Amino acid sequence: MSTFVERYKNEGKQEGLQIGKQEGLQIGKQEGEAQILKRLLTRKFGELPEEKRRMVETADSDTLLKWSERVLTADSLEEVLQ
Repeated sequence: MSTFVERYKNEGKQEGLQIGKQEGLQIGKQEGEAQILKRLLTRKFGELPEEKRRMVETADSDTLLKWSERVLTADSLEEVLQ
């Protein structure tokens, strides 16, 4: 029979695994969004400068979505990443 401490420990472990899984999924989502945006930007504006590439790779998901929408109408890379 499990003691209170063992049950508490197992619950904590399960919670930690769930949190880790969620964080991993969020990181994977952000990386995928950044990859797609970099491809779109390169296709439209040519090779990305290192500074702009890093901006895309470190942006959060909301910013990446906003920039992705701007690609459709922007005339310059700077216009997208403002």
